[in-house]
Amino acid sequence: MQEYIRKRVLEICEYILQSNHTVRQTAAVFGVSKSTVHKDMTERLPIINKELARQVREVLEKNKAERHLRGGEATKRKYMNTNKGDLD
Repeated sequence: MQEYIRKRVLEICEYILQSNHTVRQTAAVFGVSKSTVHKDMTERLPIINKELARQVREVLEKNKAERHLRGGEATKRKYMNTNKGDLD
C-alpha cells in the first residue's frame, strides 16, 4: 500500500472516530468520493489496524441504522419550510 493512501486511511479513521460523521460527510471533508472512504474503512484499514477497523465499523453500522431517521427529519424540515409560506 502506498504511503499517501495509508496516511489518508488513518486520518479518515481518526476523523470518523472523533466526529461520528457519516461516510458522505467524511468524504466531503476530505475531498474524496464516498466509495473511497468506504473502501478505505472496510478493506484497507483492517490490514493496517484491526482494532481501529472494528471501532470504525461500529460507528458506520450505527450511522447506517439511523439513516432512515435522518432522512425522515430532512423531509420534515423540507416540508416545514415550504409550507410556511402557505400559512401566511
